[in-house]
Amino acid sequence: MSKANFKAFDPVHVAELAINYLKNMTDDANDYLPYWLVLPHKKPAEAAHCKVDDAELVASWFEGMSCAREIVGTEDGAEQQAGFRRHLMKSWGEHGLRYHEKYPWTHTMHASFHEMGYVLSALNRCLVLDPTDAEAEERAANLVKGMLGVVIQRKTKVFWSGDSEETQKVYEFPNDIYLQDKGFDLQYHTGRGEQPIRNGVILYPLVQRYAITGDENALDLAIGYANFLLGPSRYFSYNMEYYGHVHSALWVASGLVMLGRVTNDKYYVEKGKQIYDYTRSMTSDFGWVPEYAKWHPMNEENCETCCIKDLIECTHELILAGYTEYWKDLNSFVRNQLVENQVISTGYVVTDDTKEDDKAAGLTYKFLNKRMIGGFSGGTLPNSMSLTRFRSIAGCCAGFAPIGLWRAWTVSVEETDTRVTVNIPLNKEVKKAYVRSFYPNEGAIEVTATADTEIGIRLYDWMGEDVKVTLNGEAVEYVVEDGVAVVKAKTDDVVVLEHAIETVTKPEIVRGEEYQIVWRGSDVVDILPHGDHQRLYQRNLDVPFEEPSPEDVVFTGAANYGPTQQKR
Repeated sequence: MSKANFKAFDPVHVAELAINYLKNMTDDANDYLPYWLVLPHKKPAEAAHCKVDDAELVASWFEGMSCAREIVGTEDGAEQQAGFRRHLMKSWGEHGLRYHEKYPWTHTMHASFHEMGYVLSALNRCLVLDPTDAEAEERAANLVKGMLGVVIQRKTKVFWSGDSEETQKVYEFPNDIYLQDKGFDLQYHTGRGEQPIRNGVILYPLVQRYAITGDENALDLAIGYANFLLGPSRYFSYNMEYYGHVHSALWVASGLVMLGRVTNDKYYVEKGKQIYDYTRSMTSDFGWVPEYAKWHPMNEENCETCCIKDLIECTHELILAGYTEYWKDLNSFVRNQLVENQVISTGYVVTDDTKEDDKAAGLTYKFLNKRMIGGFSGGTLPNSMSLTRFRSIAGCCAGFAPIGLWRAWTVSVEETDTRVTVNIPLNKEVKKAYVRSFYPNEGAIEVTATADTEIGIRLYDWMGEDVKVTLNGEAVEYVVEDGVAVVKAKTDDVVVLEHAIETVTKPEIVRGEEYQIVWRGSDVVDILPHGDHQRLYQRNLDVPFEEPSPEDVVFTGAANYGPTQQKR
């Protein structure tokens, strides 16, 4: 069996780095309010507050921090997580909506229905962490009731040939924002467009809430809005192709699949699957995914980490719906592009640690090269991380990436009363076994039983046909059940699955261009050509890590970071 010296997938280390960013890219003067906007290319580098910090970000960072801390098993970051929660519980108002807080960098005070998706998701996480959390339950229940109270229900179709009753429950929001002092005022809008799908990110958290608490209002709103998206919105084509914001569309896809599962309605599952499959036609096999569909030429697209989290989440929902073939995608995406989109080096960042923060303007400068470590990019190429484009490090991605990592981590090794199943090769300990993965250096997974149990190891096509399983060093027959090799083990038995593994280079069209992808099993260990500035997939430990210097990084983008650049 060939051996090599490549960097292995280590989700615990990824989570530790994420905690570093989520802890330190916060404002102590404002109770750990996150900084969304980070500008590593500026000299000196700076981070700045903007209006989404106190709504979308305190929600996603609370959820992301709790997920990262659960993976690591640490108290580190607990203080900041508590601060995010305090912000989350502020600024609630009419119709149970969560409004922006008043800061110098905020302007028109409103609630965004897109952001309500993040907020409700965070409240769901509060209740998962503590089912007795009365405050989170009250806020979530009132938010759902409030949104249900402001939708329009479409009941009658008025057509040239006559009127007819709407046969389905159809709910639609009149706008994408609700003003704190004016309610629905159609003179105001976010300017993002795509109102149906942007608002539609509430769908998955609504179904989650129903699954967690049995809230019938949440299910009612989810069904009504899903029917609007799949019908009168005309956002999706007959085969569920779409244009625009991939993050929103994929989040909706996850919601549709879960809605179909909890209601036992295959229609919603199939529609969610079609959205995923269409999106998958634009991704790479290792998880690079464009931020937008059909808005720009593909060779102008970049990969937003939020979208990778959505890919992982949707693959798992599809697996739960019975499509076990999606394990291949889930495993590949989490161990490749999700990890590569994380900032692990900042030698190129120029800092001025003597420059005082401008609290009134919401600007910070000190030690940013250290604080940036563990953040995630808002836009990478397949082979490099842009250091100069807007959102090269993105606040939204910093919270969402750990959620995607956690989703994969929780299902990587699953345990029942009778079996431990290894779905994703990594190192992890559970109650009845501990797992060691030797990828990508060796084609081997080792499972040591700490109790009498069945051991299952998921088989993948990249393992080849010559798969060998041993029990305490002796070859043993195994049975295959739904793609899983199963053997019986007793306490202290060691089960090893082995197969040949070689370094294989495969061409792939990504972002409209051909790249040579260097694989070992399901791990990408290199991509050719190599990227400029922050090169990705530097996984060969025998080759020195290449890091750009400040002189290599020349900003050529727009100098203004106003609304025209903030397309989020």
